[in-house]
Amino acid sequence: MTDEIVYVLGADERFFGFNDLFESVFARLKARNAVSGGEEMLRLRAYEKLQNLVTRGMVEKLGKEYKGLARLPEAHSTFEAE
Repeated sequence: MTDEIVYVLGADERFFGFNDLFESVFARLKARNAVSGGEEMLRLRAYEKLQNLVTRGMVEKLGKEYKGLARLPEAHSTFEAE
């Protein structure tokens, strides 16, 4: 889930409302057949992951919209710390 959030926010410099962000993430998960559980449960998990990224300083929150920052790629599972 975090990798998909990182991909969507990192691919575009604009701010996303949570619903728009979730729809993009959900569509990517469905395309990969990586959807398990109900949509509402996935929505809650996505919100929790997103808030964690905000707390870690990787995503900027402005009102109810979110934008990836320069450190966002560090949250991806393929990131290797030097």
